[in-house]
Amino acid sequence: MSANDRPTGQPSQTYDSAFLKACRREPVPHTPVWFMRQAGRSLPEYRKVREGTQMLESCMRPDLVTEITLQPVRRHKVDAAIFFSDIVVPLKAIGIDLDIKPGVGPVVAQPIRRREDLAQLRDLTPEDVSYVTEAIGMLTGELGTTPLIGFAGAPFTLASYLVEGGPSKNHEHTKALMYGDPELWADLLDRLAEITSAFLKVQIEAGASAVQLFDSWVGALAPADYRRSVMPASAKVLESVASYGVPRIHFGVGTGELLGLMGEAGADVVGVDYRVALDEAARRVGPGKALQGNLDPAVLFSTPEAVEAKADEVLAAAAGLEGHVFNLGHGVLPTTDPDALTRLVDYVHTTTAR
Repeated sequence: MSANDRPTGQPSQTYDSAFLKACRREPVPHTPVWFMRQAGRSLPEYRKVREGTQMLESCMRPDLVTEITLQPVRRHKVDAAIFFSDIVVPLKAIGIDLDIKPGVGPVVAQPIRRREDLAQLRDLTPEDVSYVTEAIGMLTGELGTTPLIGFAGAPFTLASYLVEGGPSKNHEHTKALMYGDPELWADLLDRLAEITSAFLKVQIEAGASAVQLFDSWVGALAPADYRRSVMPASAKVLESVASYGVPRIHFGVGTGELLGLMGEAGADVVGVDYRVALDEAARRVGPGKALQGNLDPAVLFSTPEAVEAKADEVLAAAAGLEGHVFNLGHGVLPTTDPDALTRLVDYVHTTTAR
């Protein structure tokens, strides 16, 4: 089964949504819009509901996850909700000693740099993340015909956090391991691919209509290194959920040189950051894939007229695509005016109505 096939059993409420149609490269009533990090720090209602609650705790409380995921759908009228979570949730769930430090990001107590460190990475079971299943059950009931996107961090990005011990600009330890002990590196990524696959399966089986694999740091690699040392693990994850027939989106930052390979890894939709125009991205990715993107998030700080002009450029570059999901070329920045996002959704919907 592929994302172009209607799932077996009862057609889901979301099957004929503009978002899923675009992912399947079918005609749409308007270009669908959603934003990465749309449920987050730019929304005052998000900051209010999160007051006094640590990030990881918020991800493990179904009531909070449900409320936060719904906020941007209510406010912005986006065409899809993205499940509120964090890429390190499955690692925390299997017992990795880590925390998300405000202003820093995920910090790992015992970085993985030797073979014996792999023992920290046990298999993920649905019971480990029962709060995810519960939250998605609540969400799909509330969302009705609006699709829910499940997500997970890709093996390379998870490995980078685990090996570095936290966020890194240059990925020194990660690359040292990748080049210096390719066998250990391959085993690490394979183990992470298993965990990530299990996490995505839980989300799909609970009711997610699509999934996105985030490879936030993979733009740090040259194409040859990506193909040899990373692509097999990402391909394994994407293949592991192929039989569900839900669209699989693959996104990375700074990945202009990797777009073709990221599509080759098995995505139905390739996310494009703001550095490469969508018509050029389509040339690099090749036929048979929808594209997602790719307005520069910083544009939203300009005047409404400037935002519309830049949105027009994105839509013009997307005019010849087989399928296009409008998004930013990275996540919503924390100090973005929420009204700018609401206006942008309305503008794209109005401009592209067919």
